[in-house]
Amino acid sequence: MITVEHINKTFRVSKRKAGFTAALKALFSREYETVHALQDISFTIKDGEMVGYIGPNGAGKSTTIKILCGVLTPDNGRCLVDDRVPWKERIRHVQNIGVVFGQRSQLWWDVPVIDSFELIRDIYRVEETLYRRNLDELTALLDLGELLKTPARNLSLGQRMRCELAASLLHSPKTLFLDEPTIGLDAVSKIAVRQFIRKLNAERGTTVILTTHDMQDIEALTERILLIGRGRILLDGSLRELKKRFSERKKVAVEYAGNAPSLCEGMGLVESEEGRLVIDLDPAILPVSAAIAHIASQTDILDLSVTGVSAEEMAAALYREYKI
Repeated sequence: MITVEHINKTFRVSKRKAGFTAALKALFSREYETVHALQDISFTIKDGEMVGYIGPNGAGKSTTIKILCGVLTPDNGRCLVDDRVPWKERIRHVQNIGVVFGQRSQLWWDVPVIDSFELIRDIYRVEETLYRRNLDELTALLDLGELLKTPARNLSLGQRMRCELAASLLHSPKTLFLDEPTIGLDAVSKIAVRQFIRKLNAERGTTVILTTHDMQDIEALTERILLIGRGRILLDGSLRELKKRFSERKKVAVEYAGNAPSLCEGMGLVESEEGRLVIDLDPAILPVSAAIAHIASQTDILDLSVTGVSAEEMAAALYREYKI
């Protein structure tokens, strides 16, 4: 169980203008600005839950994760992760969490991955039998194989991220914090990582907090999202309910042979080219079945698809709604 109550965090950041004169002046007299990274943050996450933590750059996502990991100490407020205060009980705390930062590495750069894993086992004092069992399971699930013999500097980004995931799970943590875990990965690697995370949650009951700008990760993995903006929690809700809320309109893509069909009330033209139309449809005015019948009465339909709002469009709509 993760409980966060009224957490605040500010940073004092130095500011100066460009140029040599300004740099020289800053040596003797600096100007500072107070940045409110988190303002009265509160939420609760149950054991075994997978939660998407979303928001624009600078919203406070990484600051929250660092506080939950014990890396940062908040100015005030209360935070418990499995009845531990992260920044006060760091040694006991890190034995029960796993962390993957997409732009940070916990692998030693110039040694084979397996040597990094052995060092991590010693750091966490993982019992040999448990370590071997976890290593064999993670190697199979993430298809590490020959990668274990390869220095981290010789791995592709996708290969390294799979190894980073394994490294964070060698000590069987109860909670996994993922900060941009699929950043820069190709489509195949992203699918493999998502499948692994789902399997991990289903089989081990691992609690997963996922921070990412890739809404396809959120859609594939989580059922609940927390939206943060300007350091405040703006929304805490079900992804399914949000989809219903933003799926009032549909997009109908039609490939046809013959004359282009005319539009009627409830339809709006989004895109048009020879033999293909994309239509914005308001089901409250014109049901999907009636729209298809209207198009079919005027032309031969070769292909047709009806989609709701995409995850990216939903996120963009939320950002506009909350002006972040």
